[in-house]
Amino acid sequence: MSRPVRDERGLLDRILSTPDVALVIPHLQPEVLHRVIQSCGLEDCSELVAMATPEQLQRVFDLDLWRASEPGLDERFDADRFGIWLDVLMESGAAIAAEKVAAMDADLVTAALAQHLRVFDVASVSSYESLDGDVIEQRHRHIEADCEIGGYLIEARRTGSWDSIVSLLLALDADHPDYFHRMMSECRRLSHDGFELDGLNDLLDDRAQDMFELAVDRDQRRETQGYLAPAEARAFLESARRLHISNAPSPPANPLAHAYFRAMKPVAPPEGNVNDPADLLPAASAAEAESPEISERVAAIVDALRDARVLTPQPRALLGPSEDEKTPRLTRIEAYLQAALDLSPVVYARRTEELAYLANALVAGCSMQARRIGEREASDAVLAVCNLGLEHWPSHWLVEPDLVSVFQVGWVVLYNDVCMFATERLIGALTELRCTDRETQSGLDDLRIALTKQWRAGTPWRASDSLDVLAILDMPAWTGILGLIDELPVLRAAISATDGSGLRSVSASAFTFISERSRIASIHEFMRTLPDVLRG
Repeated sequence: MSRPVRDERGLLDRILSTPDVALVIPHLQPEVLHRVIQSCGLEDCSELVAMATPEQLQRVFDLDLWRASEPGLDERFDADRFGIWLDVLMESGAAIAAEKVAAMDADLVTAALAQHLRVFDVASVSSYESLDGDVIEQRHRHIEADCEIGGYLIEARRTGSWDSIVSLLLALDADHPDYFHRMMSECRRLSHDGFELDGLNDLLDDRAQDMFELAVDRDQRRETQGYLAPAEARAFLESARRLHISNAPSPPANPLAHAYFRAMKPVAPPEGNVNDPADLLPAASAAEAESPEISERVAAIVDALRDARVLTPQPRALLGPSEDEKTPRLTRIEAYLQAALDLSPVVYARRTEELAYLANALVAGCSMQARRIGEREASDAVLAVCNLGLEHWPSHWLVEPDLVSVFQVGWVVLYNDVCMFATERLIGALTELRCTDRETQSGLDDLRIALTKQWRAGTPWRASDSLDVLAILDMPAWTGILGLIDELPVLRAAISATDGSGLRSVSASAFTFISERSRIASIHEFMRTLPDVLRG
């Protein structure tokens, strides 16, 4: 596991120098502790990990031990990362590590350890002598590492963290025997490999079934904290793309969102800066401080994290307003939220819950330029899409809109009038475009075929890798199109570089979320002139 590029040792030293830090760390929200670990590197945070409570660590595991191979896909348990966590825990000593592990959910620890080892009863694999005097070997050992602990033979599936695992199991056997034997008996059950080929061999084996149930339990825990499972997030966003605005007599209720809010516990009206989008994502409820002194020291750590931009990073997505821009881009959604706040704190709390749900849907179920969307970016994007939805809200829908319905309107407009529109126009331009270079023309033909296939499937962003050939013809145009043909379309600065102003050098990373009709109009104009731009 690679370490963070940034040197955050100064932040870690500032945290560790907090008076009574061992009493303060247990009061940090698990999400905050995870941010510190992400920023400073797990291997450097062994002292913080040693001070954390088992409950904190188990919540951090929910955040840190599950990874998706691609943004928006289901997350899978990372067994190697769990091994690194055991290495870090063991730096505080085997007895302390065993005490923390023994206070955690045994099913979680068992399922995780089963990815690293096989367990057998020593008696079942011991050699014995037959009545004829022959020595019968019960098990042929051809493995890199094994040992016997507490009456069990333990063999390594992975050897990366083997020494830490053995030390942990020895400490559990000595100090927490009931927990140890419960865990080992379950690991023994999970050590069977495969099925007999009897027609049922496509079923999950015990280990895979255990990991599936572990993932379901995690999703249920995170759902109560406001998070969305990737499958649910993808389903919500896909259903929003299929919304028919003109035909529907009223805003259709989304069953996925309805089920989510029905399962959620009521949230008290928010306090503090209600206009900060960074506060729209859910967090764990604040831990109660034992004393005012502890509370002040927790606040000091939070201030250090803010100073280091770990908790409240500056917006990376929104471009500054241009000189000729007279009005803010989010006028409608800001007025909407202000009206909700003026009406009732309860109504405003409901709207912030909806914003949190929508932001988490983007984080869990959507990608942007083939990468995961950041939390702050998701909050900014939701506000922009909702502003667009309010602008396009059908006049015949004579109801007070909730933000889930508003988002769905903006989302389908973004999908149809930006992503699908840009793809269709690009296919048309490619059909007429001819290039004297045979290799380039072949790439353009491949792009047209790939785009047509994905456009018909409704997922043109899946052909984004083929767009690179456009960079040969016009770099700014290629950069602009990359932003438009995406799951979350954005307006890149390159769009203005093709309007005849003479600007030809642009930043490939500068973009803004699309929040207004005028932005869509500029995109349509860009696509109208694209054939001439590509022809040079």
